[in-house]
Amino acid sequence: MSTTSDAASAVDAPPDERRLRARSWATRLLTGSRGPATGLLVMCVVFYIATPYFLTQSNLLNIVDQTAILGLLALGMTAVIVTGGIDLSVGAVLALATMVLGWLSHDQGWPLWISAVAAVGVAGACGLANGLGITFTRLPPFIATLAMMSVARGLANVITDGQQIVGFPDWFDNLSTSRYVGIFTFTTFVLVVLYAAGWAYMRYRSGGRELYAIGGSSEVARLAGISVRKRTVLVYTVTGLLAGVAGVFLAMRLDSSQPSAGTGYELDTIAAVVIGGASLSGGVGSITGTLFGVLIIGVLRNGLNLLGVSPFVQQIVIGVVIALAVMLDVLRRRDTR
Repeated sequence: MSTTSDAASAVDAPPDERRLRARSWATRLLTGSRGPATGLLVMCVVFYIATPYFLTQSNLLNIVDQTAILGLLALGMTAVIVTGGIDLSVGAVLALATMVLGWLSHDQGWPLWISAVAAVGVAGACGLANGLGITFTRLPPFIATLAMMSVARGLANVITDGQQIVGFPDWFDNLSTSRYVGIFTFTTFVLVVLYAAGWAYMRYRSGGRELYAIGGSSEVARLAGISVRKRTVLVYTVTGLLAGVAGVFLAMRLDSSQPSAGTGYELDTIAAVVIGGASLSGGVGSITGTLFGVLIIGVLRNGLNLLGVSPFVQQIVIGVVIALAVMLDVLRRRDTR
């Protein structure tokens, strides 16, 4: 009965009010986690109609495998963007981690697992440097992480004079190819565990809620007793650690360490988080939304590849999707005022 009365009142409302209600309804539908989920579903239907290979089991598992690296980077970037920051260095830090892994294990003779731990540690140190630069030297996040992007990429090339390192033990490569329970590789299993932990932390822990407060207003958060500096440094450090893990996983997948690895990943990472409903102004975002954003980019690239679309055209499509996501964010913030 109430639904009927609501519909009647919507029809009887003045035209301007009806337009406002329609825009508000559309904005709610297309933002938050519902928007990315709807977009992903529509995209899957389109590619299923366009190519019979899209919904095959092998292709769907391939999409998950291909998005594992981006998923790890986007997990950390979500927390960064929620706090109102940005991290342009994740791709270069990933490359540095892969080169440290290869250099220590091949040239220095370190055990591979120790080399992997060291690589992740170096990436974490880069994230720590970002956090300290932003909080203690007052550098804007854009500038601090842009500088780190240049430093990390330079170090990745200096380690081996720009040469790639090829060949790891078979067991290492198998971690990214062997499937358990017919679905998960080691890399995707770790990704699922980390996303579950990140979701629980952001949703239920006070530390996660404090990140949203910092993104809403760092000064208000400070006056409320939140250690803004400590939380900010922690967020960038964890983002660096996740970039290091992604670098190790990429070396598994490629069976090599390449100084050019991760080029452009920072843009895809930011795109995934924004498409997932996060606001570049801070204070808005979710792990669930980011997961959908990562899958949207993975499905989009995979589907366009199956259709034989040029990689250059794919860049244009991704750019349009990013622009639409930001436009929706602007509409959402306008409607909440």
